[in-house]
Amino acid sequence: MPDARSSASERAEAFCAQYGLEVPILLAPMAGACPPELSIAVANAGGMGAMGALMTAPDGIREWVREFRAKSRGPFQLNTWVPDPKPVRDSEAEERVRKFLEQWGPPVPPSAGDTVPPDFDAQCEAFLESAPTAVSSIMGVFPSGFVARLKQRGIAWFATATTLHEAKLCADAGADALIAQGAEAGGHRGAFDPSAAERQTVGLFALVPRIADETGLPVIAAGGIADGRSVAAALTLGASAVMLGTAFLRCPEARTHPAWANALEGLAPEGTMLTRAFTGRPGRAIATDFVRAAALPDSPQPAPYPVQRGLTVAMKQAGAAAGDFHRMQVWAGQAAGVARPIAAAEVVQDLWSTAKALLR
Repeated sequence: MPDARSSASERAEAFCAQYGLEVPILLAPMAGACPPELSIAVANAGGMGAMGALMTAPDGIREWVREFRAKSRGPFQLNTWVPDPKPVRDSEAEERVRKFLEQWGPPVPPSAGDTVPPDFDAQCEAFLESAPTAVSSIMGVFPSGFVARLKQRGIAWFATATTLHEAKLCADAGADALIAQGAEAGGHRGAFDPSAAERQTVGLFALVPRIADETGLPVIAAGGIADGRSVAAALTLGASAVMLGTAFLRCPEARTHPAWANALEGLAPEGTMLTRAFTGRPGRAIATDFVRAAALPDSPQPAPYPVQRGLTVAMKQAGAAAGDFHRMQVWAGQAAGVARPIAAAEVVQDLWSTAKALLR
């Protein structure tokens, strides 16, 4: 496998050959925003599809894979979070959050915070059974026993890292490739230590070369990539492939809520911000009225994940029903304004044709 000193084209070609791609472009595994149709379109255009399975039970994972394989023979990855410790509950703090949320949506019962994610071990079994090209992690390192079983079955482990230290931990644990998630990325930050996530906001172009140089593993660059220029730049800096999420949200195959998709049009990079207000874990979203209000000094601190996610469900549902993106969970990366309402295959083709021309 070529290393960081190899040319961008050599690294990209080697990565594609190893994982069955025609172009070094991966769809980001966006939980709740990765319908099979989008992955099918990306994979059939030569890239890699993805499913963010965070909130999907094993049967739902199997059904997604069945739908994907019915229309594509291309590569795909399945992704889930390394579980957080059980949250410490504070009923008085949650009551303050519920009262704040009632300014934006319907009343929130105390039981809304009782939500729990699907069973992680059961998700892992569904991943092994489904035998994707790769399984990707975020928020930490997979258990060693699961990593060993992935390797026994020839399934690659793509590990997300937001810092050089996290990347080294993943490399030492046996990762096959490292997803370097820059602070520009939309959606949840993959920080291993949630308390340090806002402080350790490393930009992609500072992160990629250090991870490539110091781990020797293939790097998949993610965050702030939305056109061929940024693809070429990431590869030049040492990446072997790129991963994009927000850039595909306006594609018809994504079936993104119209209010969310329309809000991305022309969005300035500074029109996004990190927030814990939706789930309790920091993520980059459009700086909506709700997100900005939640960041004010006199607003209550969000409850821990996944309590906060449960508490905000009613507001998000009401916002979606009304077509009001200010009350919806509208994740967006800093390059969101570059996204276009065109077919996913066209996005893939345009990305790579422009990048190739720049890399010559």
